[in-house]
Amino acid sequence: MTPSKHQFAGKCKRVKLSDICVKGKSSLRQKDIANDGPYAVYGASGIVGSTSCFQNAKPYVAVVKDGAGVGRANACNAETSVLGTMQALIPKEGVDCRYLLHLVRSMRLGEDFSGSTIPHIYFRDYGKTLVPFPDMSGQRQIVEALDDIEKQRLTATKQIDRLDSLVKSRFVEMFGDPIDGTFWAKRKLSNLYEVKSSKRIYAREQTKDGVPFLRLADIGSLIDSGISDSGLFISEERFEELRSKGLVPNPGDVLVTARGTLGRCYIIKPSDCFYFQDGMITWLAAIESSPLPSYLLAVFNNPHFIEELNRNCSGTTVKYLSISDLANVAIPVPPLELQHEFETFVTQVDKSRFGGMLHLLNSLSGIMHASFFSVADTD
Repeated sequence: MTPSKHQFAGKCKRVKLSDICVKGKSSLRQKDIANDGPYAVYGASGIVGSTSCFQNAKPYVAVVKDGAGVGRANACNAETSVLGTMQALIPKEGVDCRYLLHLVRSMRLGEDFSGSTIPHIYFRDYGKTLVPFPDMSGQRQIVEALDDIEKQRLTATKQIDRLDSLVKSRFVEMFGDPIDGTFWAKRKLSNLYEVKSSKRIYAREQTKDGVPFLRLADIGSLIDSGISDSGLFISEERFEELRSKGLVPNPGDVLVTARGTLGRCYIIKPSDCFYFQDGMITWLAAIESSPLPSYLLAVFNNPHFIEELNRNCSGTTVKYLSISDLANVAIPVPPLELQHEFETFVTQVDKSRFGGMLHLLNSLSGIMHASFFSVADTD
């Protein structure tokens, strides 16, 4: 269901983000937290401690301004503080804090971060963005609608998480722990796949339409919800040229996130038609000796395996999984018949996971964006 335009009551205008919120204090370091008082301190993952005083008196929105979670936004209570890795955004008078939260989230901050080593976004830059700003009546209607959608998304996500846990448990039952307790000989990924990257796409090659061009965050969205809309494209002619040279992944190939949250995998489907960012995403092109994609995905979803992956990757400040790092990773390879047995189990679980819940997530996500777009088009 797509919401109609002008569905929210009240007047709406376009303003700069900096016109409806101001920067709050955000100078605390982790070592400054003494846990000596009642006032909470927020970090990227939530409350990380407490202090005897607070920096921000009103409810506000905190945005992760650097590191792997750059751009993530969360609501914070009054009389609290945030670490220096977060940017506090204090709503001005006449601005509902929950509206500000949904608005900032809809901006998808962090996808075009600056900085060659550490991803970093600045309020002085994104504060100039023109955003829809309805009156208080319109804000509250939007908040009510989007809060309800968020609750439904949370319920569906929890159900999917339970099914993921079921798959992980079955994997360990069949194959043991891939790091400490495997029953099978290990082989390097370089012996199981052709480990490589995509062809670099320059800004001048991007077009207004054509074949979608996905960045790191877009691949994450594909993994999480099955949908992604980067708004970036390359021409169909350029895509076909790349395909003719064997530079486009085939069904069954695997894309692996190589920066930020490492080791997240997306299996290429027959219906997929997109290209992807080089450097941030590594391509495992299947060869004759490759294990089944469902088995590889389960290996990379194992928490012990991910811990080992993070210990052995490149980078001291921001972890980076280089092509050579990934090529040298060794995984246990059980007999193919056991992999097929596991794949059958995963297929049955996926019928529950994707038959209804993922469709719900996709629909709800579309409604969220359409709601903002309808407001943005209102004068």
